[in-house]
Amino acid sequence: MAERSGKSDAVDRHGVLAHGRSSRSNASGRFEQRSLEEFDDGWSDLEDDRAGRVETTVTAETAKVIISRNESPDIGFDRSVNPYRGCEHGCIYCLARPTHAYLGLSPGLDFETKLFFKPEAAVLLRKELAKPGYVPQRMQLGANTDCYQPIEKKLQVTREILKVLHEFQHPLGITTKNHLVTRDIDILAPMGEKRLAVVVISITTLDRTLARAMEPRASTPQRRLDAIRELSQAGIPTIVSVAPVVPGLTCHEIERIVESAAEAGARYAHYSMLRLSHELKDLFKQWLASERPDRAERVMSLVRQMRGGRENDARFGFRMVGEGPVADILIERFRKARRRYGLDRKIGLLRTDLFKVPPAPGDQLPLL
Repeated sequence: MAERSGKSDAVDRHGVLAHGRSSRSNASGRFEQRSLEEFDDGWSDLEDDRAGRVETTVTAETAKVIISRNESPDIGFDRSVNPYRGCEHGCIYCLARPTHAYLGLSPGLDFETKLFFKPEAAVLLRKELAKPGYVPQRMQLGANTDCYQPIEKKLQVTREILKVLHEFQHPLGITTKNHLVTRDIDILAPMGEKRLAVVVISITTLDRTLARAMEPRASTPQRRLDAIRELSQAGIPTIVSVAPVVPGLTCHEIERIVESAAEAGARYAHYSMLRLSHELKDLFKQWLASERPDRAERVMSLVRQMRGGRENDARFGFRMVGEGPVADILIERFRKARRRYGLDRKIGLLRTDLFKVPPAPGDQLPLL
């Protein structure tokens, strides 16, 4: 099943974004043997208004399992659920972009416009949680692509997943940059009261203009602060993630973001540095050259200074924060800001002792 979502976004004949998207190319993924390239055949003046326009398509995906596992030592969870592949937020720095190459699609424009959802996610999750011997630990949503991207408003796959986790009293973490998460306060508030839920709101910049260019379809920075405030007022533990910090572009905002999040009611703050893996390196550099040509060389120079002279460093322990004098200065600034605004006290571990498998339809209820 496939359906259309949102408005068309025009791209000119050279493949350069006209509006509403951040990718400046739709280059083939790293696994493809052939590559496609845009060219001008001289007939563009005769093309109709629809030529070169890109629409978002949403396709149902059949999944056999829904819980993904990881053994990464620098990630605070070992399992996650990803209701969607691709993300219409279109954040140019998104670490999930290279995963679209596994589908034979481009991590560029395809990632923003060819979306997949898992309609049976909640059903699969219920089956996996009910398996004998299952041991609960924090389940993370939004670990790959955003579980509250715009299509969630209609499809509600994430909401159905939350209902299952609530029914099983299973600990839950959410990472998002969309105000839509507040829609589900009716589920998250009771879980938060029992120390079963925590929400992380990512804020990269407070500059509306920069956010519009870099994260074109995510909630505005102010709406994300509003989400922190609404979630916190509902008793849901909320964390601000200053991520990714882009040296030479957003790093001057570290203190302002932490202060604003504290005023909105966040209880803790963490951050991560810009990472440019696989195709992401070229996509980000294309965006820089287009949107911030005066900063492009400086930004990439600072990235290399924090990555041992490279544009990416995948080593555990370094990939999130970088190394060297530039990275050390930014880390120290963040830590000082976090202490100054009282966001340096970690939220306690989520509870696992409340987990229970609810009776299945037709099961005999206990007498006592």
